[in-house]
Amino acid sequence: MNKIKNWYRRQGLAVKHFLFLFLVTFTLLTTLAWNNLQDSKEFLEKQVVRDSQQLITQTNEHLNTYLDNIQQMLLFLSVQHNLLEVGNDEKAANFLRDYGDVNRSFIKTIYLVNKDGTVYSNRQLYYEIVGNSQINELINIQEKNINETYLTEPYYSPLSGHTVAFFRAIRGINNEFKGLAVIEIDLQKLVNKLSPLYNSNSQSFVIITSNKSIVTAGVQSSFIPYDRKIYPNKISDSFVEKLSDIKIGVNNIQNNQGELVAIKSNVNKLGWQVISLIDTSYFYGDLFQLYHNFAVTALYWTVILLISALMLSRHFTKPIRNLVLVMDQVKDLNTLPNLHTNREDEIGHLARSYNAMMIRIRELFKEVKDLEIKKKEYELKMLQSQINPHFLYNTLACINSLAKQHKTEEFRKTIHSLIDLLSLSFNKTSEFVSLSEELAALEKFLNIQQIRYGNLFVLKVNVDSDIYGLKIMKLILQPLVENAIFHGIIPKENQGIISIYGGKKRDRISIYIRDNGVGLDSDIQKKLLTKKNEAHSKNRFNSVGLINVHERIKIHYGNKYGLRIKSKKKIGTIVRIDLPIIE
Repeated sequence: MNKIKNWYRRQGLAVKHFLFLFLVTFTLLTTLAWNNLQDSKEFLEKQVVRDSQQLITQTNEHLNTYLDNIQQMLLFLSVQHNLLEVGNDEKAANFLRDYGDVNRSFIKTIYLVNKDGTVYSNRQLYYEIVGNSQINELINIQEKNINETYLTEPYYSPLSGHTVAFFRAIRGINNEFKGLAVIEIDLQKLVNKLSPLYNSNSQSFVIITSNKSIVTAGVQSSFIPYDRKIYPNKISDSFVEKLSDIKIGVNNIQNNQGELVAIKSNVNKLGWQVISLIDTSYFYGDLFQLYHNFAVTALYWTVILLISALMLSRHFTKPIRNLVLVMDQVKDLNTLPNLHTNREDEIGHLARSYNAMMIRIRELFKEVKDLEIKKKEYELKMLQSQINPHFLYNTLACINSLAKQHKTEEFRKTIHSLIDLLSLSFNKTSEFVSLSEELAALEKFLNIQQIRYGNLFVLKVNVDSDIYGLKIMKLILQPLVENAIFHGIIPKENQGIISIYGGKKRDRISIYIRDNGVGLDSDIQKKLLTKKNEAHSKNRFNSVGLINVHERIKIHYGNKYGLRIKSKKKIGTIVRIDLPIIE
């Protein structure tokens, strides 16, 4: 050890730097590689467990949906009391057979059980031959206990095989007890629907009831113990006991071949629990190849590291420090220094890439600023073009005419509507109003137009009540209704209808404005929402127009929102407004 220390002291700075860099890098990389291998194993296990938990959630959702469908079927069957009347035997059998064929993806066998013990089935002939003792037991259930949909524990049915029965009371017109509607589900088709979710040979599932009975399980897996002495698909009782006793969540259990990871769900609507089973050998199978690759890579890496460590210590340290120094000078977007270099190697390429990145950052910063300016310009344009002199002139002329004709009520109504409309237009406290406020402003505008044009059009509003309080941009409905009046209804020369309806759709609200006016040609539709469309109507209340409303929405909320237009000549036009949900 002393000889090594003395030898190290006699070496120059380059050798010491090389040895230090090599040893530190080698140790660091080896440690990181080993930790990564261990982390990969843990990550794979956690990922598989997370995926299994998601699969269990999907399975429970599927089972809950399955229950809802069965309940709907039983509700339908429970009102067919006329089929239990005397003399309807053939009618009942035919009805059940047809209904069973339509719903064969869920149903194996259907029974209608009269309170006197008579049973009708979609497989009547088989039932008359082999019978079904389980159905006879259901008949003995007291009438007062059948108020909802019930289900049995899993059992073996001569007609349906291994199954579960759902049943519900059939009541007459006066709510008297008439009998039972019973459905035996097709568990094999249920398994076929759920098995694709668990498509790994090392993963399967088991569905168990609260009474420790197996409802069904996935395709047979080597790691699930079966009791072949009873029948081939019978899971051993000891294994079922283990599954019943584990807690909800992630558990480790033993089987004959080793350890399994079992993820148990909460009880679903059916009173069942889904248990996902994973063979732990699955977590390690792919890691053996990773260990081999690591060993080979470590050998090559050691040789390369001996060479590259010396090169790094002599040639790259200084230019990299210079690059870091320049990059550290980037304090804000207003100070973006360039790196000057004439090198042609990777460092030079890195420096040029850094300079290109700085140029791109400047461009993006400028684009963001331009976008903000553009946004403000649209807002200003909207505010400045809210009141059209032509509209004011016609409205004041209308008011003057009403005054001369001594139509006091119409005169007062027009004045109030104009004042309210101007108040909303000139209110700069906020760009946003509630939908109810926007509809109120629209009503003021339409009051003026109806006084001017009489009963040339009617407005119908049918908007879901839960969106009335949501915030939307100000004055986006009015230009669209205005277009419907002047370009759809008035050219039609007879009374038109303008409808406004809408509601929530997933993560957005959609509002539709529909008119039964003259409609538009397909060529005009394509140009309506493009910047090339510069046409303006002489009769418009303002010059915001379709494109201006469309652009304002996109600037405020993003490109996935805006207007959509569909029109057909001589039929009418529909404009859809997509906006985000803002409380």
